[in-house]
Amino acid sequence: MEQPVLQTEVCKARTLEELVRLLHELFSGEKVDVAEVQALMESYDSAPEEWGSYAHFDQFRYTRNLVDKGNGKFNLMILCWGEGHGSSIHDHTDSHCFMKILQGNLKETLFAWPGKKGTGEMIKKSERVLKKNQCAYINDSIGLHRVENTSHTETAVSLHLYSPPFDSCHAFDQRTGHKQKVKMMFYSQFGGRTPCTTTVSQENN
Repeated sequence: MEQPVLQTEVCKARTLEELVRLLHELFSGEKVDVAEVQALMESYDSAPEEWGSYAHFDQFRYTRNLVDKGNGKFNLMILCWGEGHGSSIHDHTDSHCFMKILQGNLKETLFAWPGKKGTGEMIKKSERVLKKNQCAYINDSIGLHRVENTSHTETAVSLHLYSPPFDSCHAFDQRTGHKQKVKMMFYSQFGGRTPCTTTVSQENN
């Protein structure tokens, strides 16, 4: 008797709405399948008419715009990068971080963790340029990273998923390795602008 051929079906998201729904399904259990989440996010073809209402830019810094709270399991957000905008070197507070490019290109530089004393120039491990529809992944066991829009003529937009959600992280000084805790803020939530604050730390991405 012939054995049935088992086929692993890869979920594909045809729209942003479908992507959000499928992400809720993937995060409904206790464990996170990193490869499955990354493949799902990469399967979504960026469509500005779908995510444009969440994309809010600021003249002076990149912005974090909340799209979905993931029933407490994850945060899905859109980050908008003006020309030359970039993040600090930062960690991810023991969370999973997925980053998909929706528009433009972003340069990711990976750094090793500094020594316990946090003194001396931080060691650069690698760098790469992520292009439209690519999806990258990082967690604290991989290292620290910095993300930058190095273009002086084009903006960039990226879709980020963090699981579990977090509202603070550590930013690192590249020259010394010293770190400081920074509070994360949303520039907008569900398409609506959040109230302005006098001091806003947005060092994570």
